[in-house]
Amino acid sequence: MAGPLSNIKVLDLSRVLAGPWSTQLLSDLGADVIKVERPEFGDDTRAWGPPFLKRDDGTSSKESAYFISANRGKRSITVNISSVEGQQIIRDLVKNADVFIENYKAGDMQRYGLDFSALSKINPGLVYCSITGFGQTGPYRNRAGYDFVIQAMGGLMSVTGESDEKGGGPQKCGVPISDLMTGMYASVAIVSALYERTTSHQGQYIDMSLLDTQVAWLANQASNYLVSGDTPKRWGNAHPNLVPYQSFAASDGELILAVGNDRQYQALCHTLNADHLIDDERYATNSGRLKNRASLVDALATIFSKRTMSEWMLALENAGVPCGPVQSIPEALDDEHVRARGMILSLKHTCGASVPLIANPIKFSRSQIDYDRAPPMLGEHTAEVLKSELGWTESDVLASKQRGII
Repeated sequence: MAGPLSNIKVLDLSRVLAGPWSTQLLSDLGADVIKVERPEFGDDTRAWGPPFLKRDDGTSSKESAYFISANRGKRSITVNISSVEGQQIIRDLVKNADVFIENYKAGDMQRYGLDFSALSKINPGLVYCSITGFGQTGPYRNRAGYDFVIQAMGGLMSVTGESDEKGGGPQKCGVPISDLMTGMYASVAIVSALYERTTSHQGQYIDMSLLDTQVAWLANQASNYLVSGDTPKRWGNAHPNLVPYQSFAASDGELILAVGNDRQYQALCHTLNADHLIDDERYATNSGRLKNRASLVDALATIFSKRTMSEWMLALENAGVPCGPVQSIPEALDDEHVRARGMILSLKHTCGASVPLIANPIKFSRSQIDYDRAPPMLGEHTAEVLKSELGWTESDVLASKQRGII
C-alpha cells in the first residue's frame, strides 16, 4: 500500500533540524516533500561535518552525517528566495501544495511576500507551519533560537545531570531534543490541520516555538512543581518520584533498575536475597523509600557490586523486575532486538554511496513507511521539479541558473 500521506505535497523551506525532522517524518508517511535550499550552499547542516558520508570506493562525499539524519525521502531544489524571480517560483509551487513549512526568523517571510496571509490568497487550503525559537508573538519573538539555548531557558538543563551534592551542574541532553520534539509536535499539528481541512476545506496557520515545546514536555517535572511549589532538582540517573529507579554498578558494568511499584520492589528484594529490606518499615512503600532514599540506595549498591551485570540481568528479568544494560550507541544499534525490529536500513545515494540510516519507528498493520529516496544532493531535483510542477523547459532552467535564481 502507499503511505497514508501519499496524496500530500509539502513545500519545505526549513533547514537545520526541527523543520527537517518534521518533513522527514511526513516523507516517511508518503508525502512528496520538496526541500527548497539556497543555491550553492544549501541547508546549513550539509557542512556540519566531519563525519561525511563515504562512497563505496572509500572516498569522502560532501554529504554530512548530520544532514543525512534528517532529510531522506525529499527532493532538493535550489531557489534564491531573496530575489523577485525566486519568490515567484515559490508562489507558483504553492498553488499545488498542501503544506508549507519554514523556520526563518519572525517577519522574514512577510518581507519576502511568502507569509501565510499572502500565500493563503493563492491557495486557501494551504496548511502553513512556521517554526521559530520563541514563536511569532511575545517579547522574545525576534530572538534567534538554538536548541542549546532553549534547553537552558526551558528548564530542562536544571533537571539534567548529577546532583549538586555530587558536584554536578546543569547539563544539556546528548541529542538536540528541543529541536526533535518541536519537529514531532509540528508533524502532529500539520496532520491535524490536514484532517480538519477535510471538513472545513480551509487551510490554517501553525505557530510552533521551540521554547513552548520545551516547556510543554517538562511533563511530570513541571507538574511536580505546580502541585508542590518545590523547585525540581537534578537527580542524575535517579528519579524524583520513584525509588529505586536509577543506575547501579555491577562488578563489570552499569545497569538500570526501574522499580515502579511496591510489588516490583518486593520481587527485587527476593531476587537479591535481601528480604530484610522488605521487612524494614522505612522501605515498605514508595513514599517511605523516597524519604529514606540514601540509606536504601547504599544498601542496594553494595549488593549489586558483588555480581556481574549479565548475572543480575538474567535474575531480574526472570523475576519480572524492569531493568536494562547501559549501552553505548554502537551496542544499542547492534542489539539483536533493535535489528530484529528493522531499525537499521540502507539506501543508495546518488553520489555512489550506501547511506546507513535509522528507520522510522512507526509500525502500521496496513499502511507502509516509504524509503524510496536517500537524502538528496544539493539541487538534485531542481530541473525535475520545475519541469514537472511548473511546466518549465530546459532553456527556462538554464536561463534561471545563469541569473543565479536557482
